[in-house]
Amino acid sequence: MRVLIMSDMEGVSGIVVWEQVNGGAPMYEEGRRLYTEEINAAVRGAKAAGATEIVAVDCHGAGKNWNFNSFVPELLDGDCTWVAHHPWSRYVELLEQGCDAALFVGMHARAGTPDGVLCHTVSSTQWRDLWFNDTLVGETGINAALCGHYGCPVLLVTGDDATCREARELLGEGLTTVAVKRGLTRYSARQIPPVRARQMIEEGAKKALQNLKAVRPYVPARPTTLTIELAAVDHAAEYRGRPGVEIIDDLKVISRADEWMAAWDQIWNW
Repeated sequence: MRVLIMSDMEGVSGIVVWEQVNGGAPMYEEGRRLYTEEINAAVRGAKAAGATEIVAVDCHGAGKNWNFNSFVPELLDGDCTWVAHHPWSRYVELLEQGCDAALFVGMHARAGTPDGVLCHTVSSTQWRDLWFNDTLVGETGINAALCGHYGCPVLLVTGDDATCREARELLGEGLTTVAVKRGLTRYSARQIPPVRARQMIEEGAKKALQNLKAVRPYVPARPTTLTIELAAVDHAAEYRGRPGVEIIDDLKVISRADEWMAAWDQIWNW
């Protein structure tokens, strides 16, 4: 059984402020350790469920040399391999080879979620909101659609309560979720201590992989329309002249194509 772990940092137990997830900040090293140990928990759970190949992808953009490079290598479980410093939402090697399931660890809620700790939708953009057809999505939805394009289901999502709620609404009640904290505001949370959160993630990963058909691969309806609502009017210019892309007004951009990946490629560059 081949398992892909896609991970982010904001949804990890113990993390509540940007200083814990931004490379070079004083609290970043603590955040990296917390992050890596939750990855290890998912790896242990996947191994216990019978996984024979586990690839963990660091999907956290921490800035400069730390972009998608926040795992602490010497702490990583030896039974996985990991992908570092690869462009976001572009690692597809294992998916192309045939991946049985994806596990999402440390995810955060989409932009504008009142109880979403450090909520946002792709920090390197100026997107206020993103829709796949008529469905409002965040980064969980983007990564689920990437996996779904290759027929791979997402079986586990961990993060705060808001993230787990968002993921179940998108992927269905067959999804296993592990909430390691409950957001009180965007920068505060009532949290489960890391040692127990890791046990919960390990158990959740093992449970999720018992039934590979519990969740259908997420494939947005075809033809597919991606709609972006921008945070500021000056950001529309970067989409002007792209094939398949239309600027509807100063704050709205639409990408249309026969299927999701083509529509995504039109707005998401390498």
